[in-house]
Amino acid sequence: MNRNTKFAFALLLVGIAISCKQAEKENAIAAVDTSEMSADSTSVISSSAAVQPKNSTRKFVRTADIKFKVKNVYKSTNIIEDATSKFGGFVTYTNLQSTINDEDKTKISPDSTLVTTKYTVENNMTIRVPNTQLDTVIKTIAQQIGFLHYRVIKADDVTLQMLSNKMAQHRSVTTEKRIANGIDTKGKKLDQIIDAEENLEAKKEANDSKTLENLSLKDQVNFSTLTLLVYQDQTIKQEMVANEKSINAYRPHIGLQVWDSVKTGWFMLENIISFLVVLWPFALIGSMGYLGYKKILKNKS
Repeated sequence: MNRNTKFAFALLLVGIAISCKQAEKENAIAAVDTSEMSADSTSVISSSAAVQPKNSTRKFVRTADIKFKVKNVYKSTNIIEDATSKFGGFVTYTNLQSTINDEDKTKISPDSTLVTTKYTVENNMTIRVPNTQLDTVIKTIAQQIGFLHYRVIKADDVTLQMLSNKMAQHRSVTTEKRIANGIDTKGKKLDQIIDAEENLEAKKEANDSKTLENLSLKDQVNFSTLTLLVYQDQTIKQEMVANEKSINAYRPHIGLQVWDSVKTGWFMLENIISFLVVLWPFALIGSMGYLGYKKILKNKS
């Protein structure tokens, strides 16, 4: 083997080695990209806003609003509903529907037509889950995401609002007791007692209102609300349907039509004869009048 041949062979080996390393590098990058894509749907919709800080005395009302595409809306809906129930939540609203985007009918034969329907399936859902399970449920939902449009997660701090309501309740109870005591000990005149009673009733209503408001806030704190808009790519469905028969297919043949016409004419003749027979009293009166008139004229002549 001469020197040129050895040099060419060495270059070939170096080229093969470089190509192999490049291929390994590309495969490694592809593997990383695939791993990132599989984890992306989970990480992108998760948020620290959905996590309850440990040993925190603050009260948060958490809500999430997410729109995303899935492969199959019906299957994903069942998975989301099962996960909601599994983690102690419940579904408050679900509207699964198909919207027809286009419909085309092609006549294939005298008896059949091909109907091509293009439609989109979507489901608008509202679910409520325990606040401590919100992030877990969101990560479960993320496994269904094919394409994420948006996700909005809110954590409203209502600690001061709940404290304000409690303080208002305490003041209301104190005022109620003072008014009630004043009515029992100092109420003399009827109009004064009535005014005091109405004031007491107003204070009780205000107390009840604050109580209900705090109960509502506690419920929102304990159970987070998720609004989901789930949809899938446009689906095409083709179905062969039978054509409706034309009314001409039920028309009788010409001979039967002629026979029906003859019968119809005969029936009309019968009706005319019957009508004329019905008028015989008028004909009799007319004839008698005519004969009487002729007789009168004859006597005069």
